[in-house]
Amino acid sequence: MARRVKLSNVYALFEDLEYPAREEAAGRFDDVTLTYAGGESNLGDVVSEAGSDEFGSDDELEEELYSVLPVEAVGEPGQSGGEG
Repeated sequence: MARRVKLSNVYALFEDLEYPAREEAAGRFDDVTLTYAGGESNLGDVVSEAGSDEFGSDDELEEELYSVLPVEAVGEPGQSGGEG
């Protein structure tokens, strides 16, 4: 059964993996559609595109995920919620 997960909730999926991980992560998420600002992607494909040979922790996997996704995935480019 295909799953849809918002980018803001993806970390919860990463917590269920045993680390270090790489191929297991890509395979485990091949049925997950990751939705984000401006689009969506297959999470298994995105994990496969990450540059690391393996992920040592859920934090590392999340960091790699953000490096592969387009800038627009996290919101409007150049905008910050910190001022105003």
